[in-house]
Amino acid sequence: MTRLALLVLIACVLVPNIAAHTPVVLWHGMGDSCCNPLSMGSVKKMLEKELDGAYVLSLMIGDSIASDTTNGFFMDVNEQIDFACNVIQKDANLQNGYNAMGFSQGGQFLRGLAQKCPQPPMKQLISVGGQHQGVYGFPHCPGSWFICKEVDKLLDLGAYTDYVQNHLVQAQYWHDPLNEEKYRKHSKFIADVNQEVTVNPTYKQNLMRVSNITFIMFNKDTMVIPKESEWFGFYKPGQAKELMTLQESDIWKQDKLGLREMDSQGRLSFLKIEADHLRVPEAFWTDEIIPRLKD
Repeated sequence: MTRLALLVLIACVLVPNIAAHTPVVLWHGMGDSCCNPLSMGSVKKMLEKELDGAYVLSLMIGDSIASDTTNGFFMDVNEQIDFACNVIQKDANLQNGYNAMGFSQGGQFLRGLAQKCPQPPMKQLISVGGQHQGVYGFPHCPGSWFICKEVDKLLDLGAYTDYVQNHLVQAQYWHDPLNEEKYRKHSKFIADVNQEVTVNPTYKQNLMRVSNITFIMFNKDTMVIPKESEWFGFYKPGQAKELMTLQESDIWKQDKLGLREMDSQGRLSFLKIEADHLRVPEAFWTDEIIPRLKD
């Protein structure tokens, strides 16, 4: 073997493949888990195949699949974000940055992660049915009978009571348009990350470090009320019928999160799927999602 050939062989072994795709971090939705073979497990395998063996981490919030599922209902969202941040910061495969894709509530949790945990850097965020202005209703509960009864019981106690805010994940992104003042005062998560009470400049700076954000709305969604929250829209204050877009909100007008500036730079995308919640057609994966992850 010539010296040149030997040097080329050593380089191929020691130098990482510069063409490798950016790693991907997934965060599942309510009632699901990191590793369900019919949902997130299947998505993980599909992405690994389509991205030529790229590293894909499906976040498990807790020390088991069972705890991961229940924590999606009963573990403080901010503690979940801290947990996810710790996992990501310790993962050697993610230290140069990663793309993130969140499903349902995992979408707004990953946005919270981007705002609170800037290192390692999140390069892209794809929110698949995430509720970025919160929700005002739970017509379907995807958990077990026992868990769903607990959710109903806690919401009946009052979403903005300290006890419920401290013990129910969904209460932390419950957004009551009839009680905006109470929402802003007591919401432990969504009002905070949306800069509804005080403006934290770091939240804006960190989110603007994300290169591109894609918001995907399901136009026939029967799970999320209102579905427009998936595009950062919501009800106009004081009633629950007339809707306003992100562009009509103070979040946009005052650019509290930097979204208006990002949009002016072509860094926001708003996509729509004509299907129910999280029913992503195969063609949509091929045409819209996979190309965004092949950077």
